[in-house]
Amino acid sequence: MTALSNHTFRFRMLAGALFISAFLGAITLTAQTPVEQAWKILRAGAEDRSSDERMATMRALQLIPGDAQAASLAEERLQDKDPQVRSAAALSLGAMGNKAAIPKLNDLIETDKDGGVALAAGKALLQLGDDTGYRVFYAVITGVKKSGEGLVSDQKQELSDLMSNPKQMEKMAFEQGIGFVPYGGIGLATFQAIQASKAKDPILKATSIKALSKDPDPLSEKAIVAALSDEHSLVRAAAYDALAKRGDTAVLPNLSAGLNDKDMEVKLTAAAAVVYLSSLSNHAGE
Repeated sequence: MTALSNHTFRFRMLAGALFISAFLGAITLTAQTPVEQAWKILRAGAEDRSSDERMATMRALQLIPGDAQAASLAEERLQDKDPQVRSAAALSLGAMGNKAAIPKLNDLIETDKDGGVALAAGKALLQLGDDTGYRVFYAVITGVKKSGEGLVSDQKQELSDLMSNPKQMEKMAFEQGIGFVPYGGIGLATFQAIQASKAKDPILKATSIKALSKDPDPLSEKAIVAALSDEHSLVRAAAYDALAKRGDTAVLPNLSAGLNDKDMEVKLTAAAAVVYLSSLSNHAGE
């Protein structure tokens, strides 16, 4: 081999090595852990153009109590343009136990023009141990707040409309998780669509999964894990919700598939479950 050809050979070898190194580096930079992917899904959902998706994201955040990032996402949506999103955000802050949000929830009761949002904020305050939340329910009955002040005019009209409209009350109760539903994370439209189709099996399964979320028997957990691959999105979402609430980090490897689920509600619920159980796993390893 001549000196020139030897030099060319070394140059090509070096170029090849640099290419491989760059390629592997790119893979390292783009690859995401399940937790990183989960947070990306939740952040995108919170900012999505669809109010239904933002609302679904707020509901999913309830599965991540005690997390500053989850609380921050919910607090930002307290100012959402859609009142149902604001209501969902308020309820999530209550469910997450985020006492730091108490001042903002009190402010919602005083200033938000939507009566449903005021009720959601009141319920959240009660969940957080703040008895001032009772005042909005007192106001529904009497028309005035315990301070003696009247309701915001728009709030009064909204609450009056709700009280005189059973269908609207049912809708509000569903969205806020006040009444019994088989899986509180799904949207009303999804639930109604299943009822309209007369497909009762997924509703029965989801109800059963919700009940099993508190059953310590390992056999129940195996049944819930198996439901992650059910054909009905309602059942899959209920399964991810239940596994998060059971708090068993051993099922984490089973949850990653949900981050690519074709149904957005399922994907968001799976993302919240991954974040929450991963945080439990990290704390256990400390």
